[in-house]
Amino acid sequence: MILSAIAAMARNRVIGINNKLPWKLPEDMKFFREKTKGSVMIMGRKTFESLPKPLPNRFHIVITRQEGYRFEDPLVEIVHDLNTAIELAHMLTTKYKNKFGEEVFVIGGSEIYRQAIDIVDRLYLTVIDRDYPGDSTFPEFSEMDLNLTKKDQRDGFSFCTYERPASPQ
Repeated sequence: MILSAIAAMARNRVIGINNKLPWKLPEDMKFFREKTKGSVMIMGRKTFESLPKPLPNRFHIVITRQEGYRFEDPLVEIVHDLNTAIELAHMLTTKYKNKFGEEVFVIGGSEIYRQAIDIVDRLYLTVIDRDYPGDSTFPEFSEMDLNLTKKDQRDGFSFCTYERPASPQ
């Protein structure tokens, strides 16, 4: 299993305001759809609730601290911590590898990114070349831990891919 995070952030690290994206960037939405299609995704409850409905062709693992939280859908599972989410994702990608593939995506929000940033294998980060007001930010990370391996500069934003170097054996 490859654990990846995927996010878009402004230059000032903002990723959201009032549980919404502060920008409209169709190219980034297309990138997100293409990357995550047919995959298992891990997200926080607020991120899940910001979606109009569960995204098609994806399995949603939703992390919440609310004990009684429920959502009835065969492609949605509720858990209460990141470790349980990762264990479930590993089981799903192993048992149903022809359906989901091996890459699992952490898709937000801020608290889930903060918990996952030190353990992800890969980070897909769209960096928007301006500041935005917001109430949710992407965590700081060390480029010693995640190396920039690809940068696709566009008009007003960049698609960046970071990879965690392999551990010495």
